[in-house]
Amino acid sequence: MFQSNKEYNNFLIQSGVHTFLQETPNNLLENQENQSKSQEKIDVKKIDEITVIDDLIPIITNHESALKNNAKKMVLYNGNLNSNLMIIGEAPGQEEDEQGIPFVGRAGQLLNKMLLAINVDRKDVYVTNVVPWRPPQNRTPTDQEILEFLPFLQKQIEIINPKFLYLLGTTAAKAILSTPLSLGKLRGKWYEYNTPNLGSPINVLVSYHPAFLLRSPNYKKEAWSDLKMLQKKLNEY
Repeated sequence: MFQSNKEYNNFLIQSGVHTFLQETPNNLLENQENQSKSQEKIDVKKIDEITVIDDLIPIITNHESALKNNAKKMVLYNGNLNSNLMIIGEAPGQEEDEQGIPFVGRAGQLLNKMLLAINVDRKDVYVTNVVPWRPPQNRTPTDQEILEFLPFLQKQIEIINPKFLYLLGTTAAKAILSTPLSLGKLRGKWYEYNTPNLGSPINVLVSYHPAFLLRSPNYKKEAWSDLKMLQKKLNEY
């Protein structure tokens, strides 16, 4: 249906996905020309031709982005390139920015414990974020930034081709499920993710970001319920 990530992005924009926060298009469409110019900086042909993560890294590194100008290191992924489980978070924090590795701070330590609780070793999982550069003051990525880096995230998913996607936080849910619904309404059920370049849909589960759980530990019971759902699926595979 779509011959390139750019065509798919244009489809998302035309469908109102550019808003992410509402069910109908908003004034962001008035800035579509600027968005298009930003997307044109991405060499879509090169992205489509890539089949390994190592070849994707220089393209992302050379992609001009305002986020890049305020960060120290690009933070793309960590873990097993052959994993059946891919975890997607929001964006790098300060420690991730310094080390160039996702989920190495307090939230990452909690994630490791959460995975071990369902007998999953962090090193056996592919871990990434929606955006590869740390936003200033650790702010949440904007809708335009999510859309800007969506082709790179899609390509990672297509290369790894996992059986399961575990989305941590609202930003990851926006990017992958293209939905305006809150995390509370999304969690507790399985979804499917698909693109024209995937052979079959990927099972998707949504849960709370570990950083949120550190701030709001009363939600850990719900997060544990999500982990049990994930464990069941992993055991069935």
